[in-house]
Amino acid sequence: MFSVETRTVAGQVTAVGSAGPFTVVIDRPVEAGGGGKGFNGGQLLYLAVAGCISNDLFREAPALGVELESVRVTVDGDFSGEPAVSGEITYALELAGTGDLQALAEHVDRIAEIPNSLRQGTPVRLGAVQTR
Repeated sequence: MFSVETRTVAGQVTAVGSAGPFTVVIDRPVEAGGGGKGFNGGQLLYLAVAGCISNDLFREAPALGVELESVRVTVDGDFSGEPAVSGEITYALELAGTGDLQALAEHVDRIAEIPNSLRQGTPVRLGAVQTR
């Protein structure tokens, strides 16, 4: 099971997100009332897609006889509506290495956890709420 959390910093909009020993700064742009010091939620969603694809490329490469030298994943999308919802998310790859890089890319596209979670509409629900 995975568990992550965010905690605001000194009563500001800025928060630190953590998963075990790893952290990331989360914020809103200054023009949207934030401090402009970190990723916003939409960027984190798209970064989750990029991170999953990148990790899975390296994980799956040896089984397909591919040696990766470098990977670049670029993810694009936008939010619209009220409430705002992401439209289609697309990603592009730049792969350097030896072996059938195209086959690796297609394989990872089929099995990558985060893109498949989005494609299949993973439910998200509010759990407990504690107030003070």
